[in-house]
Amino acid sequence: MKKSPREIIDSARQISRRGLMLGLIQVGTASVLGLKMRSMQLDHAEEFRMLSDGNSIKIRLLPPARGLILDRQGLIIAGNEQNYRVTLTREEAGGDVELVLRRLAELIPMSETRIAELLDEFGRRSAITPIVLADRLTWEQFSAIAVNAPSLPGVTPESALSRAYPREGDLAHVMGYVGPVSDYDLSRIEEPDPVLRLPDFQLGKIGVEGRLEEVLRGKAGARRVEVNSTGREMRELSRQEGEQGSTVQLTVDAALQNYAAQRMGEESAAAVVMDCETGELAAICSSPSFDPNLFVRGISNTDYRALMDHDHRPLADKTVQGVYPPGSTFKMVTLMAGLEAGVINPGTRYFCPGHTELGGRRFHCWRRGGHGTVDAIKSLEESCDVYYYELAQRVGIDRIAIMARKLGLGVRHDLPMSAVAEGIAPDREWKLARHGQSWQIGDSLNASIGQGYVLASPLQLAVMTARIASGRAVSPRLIRSIDGRREPVPVWPELEGISAATLRVARMGMDAVMNGGRGTARASRITREEWRMAGKTGTSQVRNITAAERARGVISNDQLPWNRRDHALFVAYAPYEAPRYAISLVVEHGGGGSAAAAPVARDILLYALNGGLPPLDAVPPEQRAALETRHNEMKLYAPEPPRGGRTRV
Repeated sequence: MKKSPREIIDSARQISRRGLMLGLIQVGTASVLGLKMRSMQLDHAEEFRMLSDGNSIKIRLLPPARGLILDRQGLIIAGNEQNYRVTLTREEAGGDVELVLRRLAELIPMSETRIAELLDEFGRRSAITPIVLADRLTWEQFSAIAVNAPSLPGVTPESALSRAYPREGDLAHVMGYVGPVSDYDLSRIEEPDPVLRLPDFQLGKIGVEGRLEEVLRGKAGARRVEVNSTGREMRELSRQEGEQGSTVQLTVDAALQNYAAQRMGEESAAAVVMDCETGELAAICSSPSFDPNLFVRGISNTDYRALMDHDHRPLADKTVQGVYPPGSTFKMVTLMAGLEAGVINPGTRYFCPGHTELGGRRFHCWRRGGHGTVDAIKSLEESCDVYYYELAQRVGIDRIAIMARKLGLGVRHDLPMSAVAEGIAPDREWKLARHGQSWQIGDSLNASIGQGYVLASPLQLAVMTARIASGRAVSPRLIRSIDGRREPVPVWPELEGISAATLRVARMGMDAVMNGGRGTARASRITREEWRMAGKTGTSQVRNITAAERARGVISNDQLPWNRRDHALFVAYAPYEAPRYAISLVVEHGGGGSAAAAPVARDILLYALNGGLPPLDAVPPEQRAALETRHNEMKLYAPEPPRGGRTRV
């Protein structure tokens, strides 16, 4: 159809507008490109000229400084120290790693064995992964490498921080340790932080270091560097420092921990000191210990084998991992279960002839001739087994187990430590599920005195003692603050289903153990009235005593091999009227609790109460000279000023 003149004019105008718009877009695009080309040619000419000669820009991660761990006084117990080291990246080594290593060996000591190990590691690792060739270099060695950098392609001298534990073994089981990141470590993490792939980056393995790894690790920094075609760094273009990990303050008192470790000496033992009001663990010490500094850069086979072969198991944390028959320290549980059930009252008496007959089997009291007639208080004071055999038959295991759990036994307590044990507070249902067998009355008799299936850790025994002392469901706490922010202390509720009268009887019995005329731990009493201590001894058998042996006389512990002797246990709290601290102590194969455990625990508890060495007038007169001699032989840490904040060590 033929268009009219007006339509032809309108169409021409529309085409002209479109052409103009397209032209403007083209001009704008050309202008932007022109400006960009000008910037590249004039403003960045030098940078691109160097790049054109074979240089490139690389991003290198900067490892963050690990967060500090402090004790309750602010003393550093896990810090960082300067470490000069040298790394090599195979991709940047110019194709001949061995040649570079041999040139480096002219500057620092490197054996043929070490060179062979490194070549093997380079063959297994990615070409872009830096490998640490040597660390702990002197300043002179570090400087020599830096000066000779042009002849060492791919080699980078670095100044880094390495973990250090100034208190060595005192807190090793609490803090744990760090070590190089292994392939196994990476396989356990779904999306590993790239910083974990840095050469010899240190990762928390166990203890607080392991459990609070993400809190302590911090965040990596980065630097943009320019490297030439041989991989040598030409210059640093920019740097963003990493963020140091959080500072974690523990509830543990390093000085008290040190005293506890030395007081236990060479024994295979564990001690836990717990604040009865807050639940804070003032000391949690396993003996013997080990030096966690050995693990920081990878422990040698020789050192590791020596620790593994030691019969006292220094790598095991006996405070939370070790579980033991609690022996007579469990008798408060059985007594309180009987009182709450109404089976007995404080004046209920049973006669102890030295044994109980049940189904043709004889259950013996520790005193062969028996204790005669005893009541509730006396049963604890003299630790009469027969009293508890009789009580167990009346109260039943299920009630005993319920009471045990209320007091913190058979319960896994939530602490940032490794492999915290649950222990066993057995009942009928437990035995059926675990062993497929029905509960027997004889099982109840054994359990009533803390033997048989009953198992508890030193931590759990400290919790039990603190709950009896305070009457509240206090639980253990190990973290005091993170980055200066105090962890709130819960308001612990009163123990449910346990009357004040029942608690009073248990406390009176524990007081009689220490201060009664026939108390099993009277020799280890505290003589200062303001620090009067209540406690309970325990001895748990690790072997069966046959009827024939009983007939001819039970072999004494000191005549047995060490690993067949009884465990010695002791629990206590003080002061009696206003409980402040509770303590539990286990000496593996130590013999009797009154002789091997009670005096050690008494001294540790006195240190906590006094805030320093136990005063001599707090122990019986005949023991003061020996205590003074023992203190003079100790190598205690000198007092140090507190260090807070994010200071590096």
